[in-house]
Amino acid sequence: MEQSVEGLVGRYFPEREAEIAAFAEFLVSAGIERGLIGPREGERIWDRHIFNCLHITTLLPQGASLFDIGSGAGLPGIVIALARPDLQVTLIEPLERRVEFLKEATAGTSIEVIRGRAQDVKKTADFVTARAVAPLEKLKKMSWHMVKTNGALLAMKGEGAAAEMADMKNAKLHEITLEGIGLGRIVELRKGSAPL
Repeated sequence: MEQSVEGLVGRYFPEREAEIAAFAEFLVSAGIERGLIGPREGERIWDRHIFNCLHITTLLPQGASLFDIGSGAGLPGIVIALARPDLQVTLIEPLERRVEFLKEATAGTSIEVIRGRAQDVKKTADFVTARAVAPLEKLKKMSWHMVKTNGALLAMKGEGAAAEMADMKNAKLHEITLEGIGLGRIVELRKGSAPL
């Protein structure tokens, strides 16, 4: 990365620098100790785990509600919430030890944490996000009931994004480049209103 971590934090987390730095430190310590991220991920925490979650924030309108399913270590949900404090972010995670981690990581914030499987959650939000949860088709089956009409499922995907969405009707690939961070791929499945 050409730009310093401090410079990028200042740009993408204005007025939240201390919170995102504390979260990064928590990921490197408790996240590794508890097995939420791999032991070698510590030195790549910013570029691989935090900054690459920011691309999704460019697709979210002001004040939207968002469910991050299979939150695990709080990625992308906590990053989104700290970069965009205008959003209502809820983290949804089925495993108790991960829920405990998320509750510790979000203490003192407005981020809600729900323990449960996506398919069992009865609430809806404007957007549902996911990172490394399931293939696109399975992800849609798990979470479609949670997406409000005119909302969307936004899935962070890698280089195989185009192939994965080939059979998905109305899927749209966003290839987003952020200054100092590079390219991110988000697959969007928008839930249209029912025809009259």
